[in-house]
Amino acid sequence: MNSIIKIGLVAAISFAATSFTNPAGTPEVGQKAPEIALPSPDGKVIKLSSLKGKVVLLDFWASWCGPCRKANPDVVKLYQKYKDQGFTVYSVSLDQSKQKWEQAIAKDGLLWENHVSDLKFWYSKAAEDYGIEAIPATFLIDKDGVIIDTDLHGNSLENAVKKALKK
Repeated sequence: MNSIIKIGLVAAISFAATSFTNPAGTPEVGQKAPEIALPSPDGKVIKLSSLKGKVVLLDFWASWCGPCRKANPDVVKLYQKYKDQGFTVYSVSLDQSKQKWEQAIAKDGLLWENHVSDLKFWYSKAAEDYGIEAIPATFLIDKDGVIIDTDLHGNSLENAVKKALKK
């Protein structure tokens, strides 16, 4: 009888540990990236899946986020360096103000076309689907639409992009 209780307890603890290490809705490395289809500043809906065939940096950010704005120059350099080799950025803004969002895109020189937002702040469906609790948050997606890494910055991000482009 004691061994049955022990087995049940181990199973319950294992289940609880896995339940809390990956909150519902948070995609993991190796999984297909959940679809995002949100409007750009000009109102055109851009689907994440429309970028299949490219290596994509999915970047959750906002105009009011200091660390996001500080990271933007590095993302711009990465984009400029690898855009002709099949790399792009899909930026999801958690802004509430379209004007501030557009101003930040212009001021930071975010050159890529894939800027989207539903202007719902933390209540964005995309943020919910990706389990976003803090920004900046990034997901590197391969040419087949599979998440290959998360929360990379600086040299580690560039190395992962180079590796993904070689595949």
